[in-house]
Amino acid sequence: MTEQTTSDSFDRFSDPAPQPSSQPNSQQNPVLQPDAGLSLLNEHHPVKLSINGQKQIFELTPWTTLLDLLRERMGLTGTKKGCDHGQCGACTVLVEGKRINACLTLAVMMDGAEITTIEGLALGEALHPMQAAFVEHDAFQCGYCTPGQICSAVGLLEEQAGKQLSDHELREQMSGNLCRCGAYPNILDAVREVMNNSITAPQADQEAA
Repeated sequence: MTEQTTSDSFDRFSDPAPQPSSQPNSQQNPVLQPDAGLSLLNEHHPVKLSINGQKQIFELTPWTTLLDLLRERMGLTGTKKGCDHGQCGACTVLVEGKRINACLTLAVMMDGAEITTIEGLALGEALHPMQAAFVEHDAFQCGYCTPGQICSAVGLLEEQAGKQLSDHELREQMSGNLCRCGAYPNILDAVREVMNNSITAPQADQEAA
């Protein structure tokens, strides 16, 4: 004979039925008051920036990243959004000549700064030496990481001005920029060429003088 489960046995494992409350409805469902501090997130702040030599003033919320400002507000889409966590280097730009990850940088923190993106490296139709070296050495494949690679390399040589770095040191200094296509040998060749030229050119000028 098949055993039947009675409603009593089933109810033993069910949540008890809600009991009517004697408290006023306003206490049962209190209205959540928004934290006054959260309203500060929506306030706009004036931020002065010089981007690729052009001085501009923006009204920005505190949480706007430099990457979103460059891409969404300025239309400078050469700076790429890759991981958005500061791990791939595709968003690398130069701030006062130093390389940073734009995805991790709040734009309001850069008030008054000079920012250079990949679009600002060339002088008119003349490519920056690093851009020209990347083309010469075919230091890219899909090209998505290339703007960040070039900006990082320019910043690197600015940081290490006049120093001759080994291949291992160059790889270490460029390790924050990932190339999923694996063009690292050609990238290294391009950076080394520009580094060598930046060292030998001043020496040649001194000898000529």
